[in-house]
Amino acid sequence: MEERRTVSTRPWDIIAIDHVRMCVGNARQAAYFYVSAFGMEITARRRPTSTRDGHAEYVLSSGDVRFVLTGGSSPDSSASRWAAVHGDGVSDIALQVANLDEGLEHAVLAGAVVLEEPHDTEDEFGTVRTAAIAAYGELRHTVVERRSYDGPFLPGFEPPGPGGPTPAGPQLFHQIDHVVGCVELGRMDDWVDFYRRTMGFSLMAEFIGDDIATKYSALMSKVVADGSRKVKLPLNEPAPGQRRSQIDEYLDHHRGPGTQHIALETHDILAATDALRAAGIDFLPTPDTYYSDPVLRSRIGSVRVGIDELRDRGVLVDRDEDGYLLQIFTRPLVDRPTFFVELIERHGCQGFGKGNFKALFEAVEREQEQRGNL
Repeated sequence: MEERRTVSTRPWDIIAIDHVRMCVGNARQAAYFYVSAFGMEITARRRPTSTRDGHAEYVLSSGDVRFVLTGGSSPDSSASRWAAVHGDGVSDIALQVANLDEGLEHAVLAGAVVLEEPHDTEDEFGTVRTAAIAAYGELRHTVVERRSYDGPFLPGFEPPGPGGPTPAGPQLFHQIDHVVGCVELGRMDDWVDFYRRTMGFSLMAEFIGDDIATKYSALMSKVVADGSRKVKLPLNEPAPGQRRSQIDEYLDHHRGPGTQHIALETHDILAATDALRAAGIDFLPTPDTYYSDPVLRSRIGSVRVGIDELRDRGVLVDRDEDGYLLQIFTRPLVDRPTFFVELIERHGCQGFGKGNFKALFEAVEREQEQRGNL
């Protein structure tokens, strides 16, 4: 039995989002999708025969973005069960930290539930220490202390080998900007407090009332972040409205709380949008009236691309006192309306596109109405 270290407790020293794990019905096919559609590269894999749960796993990378696609070779595996209940989606937002044991002890004293006790794994490339705690729904946070590990991903993973899919062009994304979760009505403040207590996060932004409502539906949102703002986790909950909000729809189809979308930061949103669209990815449409609105033109000022180029692609633009951002949202990437991706290009602005909320949510409602879920 491993001897527990004696530490003084303080929150984790968070370095970055280490990886995002997705449980999927077929990891091999999903890997091909993210390579061909998102220009990601398979950088590591783990065969079912080498895992305790019989999982097939593929690591997809683009810059500092790292997705781990996990599929079960047996219907009884944990990944297969997760995907059967929730659909393909995010099961784990893993955080790289510098002080795993100290941070975990702090989190436990603050009420965190440990799903996986701290332990070391090693191979010829070095040693990695990991643990995991529970978050909202069936989401978990694995914490990873890599020390001087120099392998392709984690012990037990191997390089992908020849013959697999390769991206057609340059990498499109360089980091995960934020990861958005949806929780039940009345629970958002509980989970904001959870991240404050257990991880030392603070409230970065909040959007309530008319900030985030349309004629038919509404939601509330608060953003928690670590001190360096390398990890930003917006949390949404439904709010009363005339019809079912997008959060209500998500909670129904996902069978409970979970991750709604991941925002991928790009240096060139026009090139990224063009590449994804050419690969068959659909985006939420933006009406022409958005771009002809004189208030928009006066609010956003000068940006690096013209309004006509933004209109051609459906890219939204917003500005705050620090700069501006460009953003666009895909339609759901899976059969259930439970997971999509946001593309974002930042120029100083550290907001989340508050000025675009109304246009975005009206676009989402049009999609809901087509699905019969509004």
